Amino acid sequence: MAHLIDLTTFTDKRGNLTVIEQGIPFDIKRIFYIYGVDDSVRGGHRHHQTIQAAICIQGSCIIKNNNNIEQEDFLLDNPSKCLILKPEDWHEMYAFSPNAILMVLASTKFDKVDYIFQPYE
Repeated sequence: MAHLIDLTTFTDKRGNLTVIEQGIPFDIKRIFYIYGVDDSVRGGHRHHQTIQAAICIQGSCIIKNNNNIEQEDFLLDNPSKCLILKPEDWHEMYAFSPNAILMVLASTKFDKVDYIFQPYE
């Protein structure tokens, strides 16, 4: 099941520095980000192999997750929060704030055959 992790963040009077590579439980093969989203729902899929780490580096959004056993909504509203999505996690991203930037790290390079667009019943 998808779960949140806290990324290591160093804070002092100059600001915050969050370290990503120490907390991600896989080798990163792809990085992309989603921004400028209207009231649309993004995602709507799961994977055969790909593990993902989602970080809302600006603003906020909600990721709805269903692994065919349990369902949960995760609010990403802090760049030190990271949602780990396993391949079986059907996910949809929605309720993007106007300034939201959602960065996603993936364990595989893009391969259209890795995507499963059929939701769980």
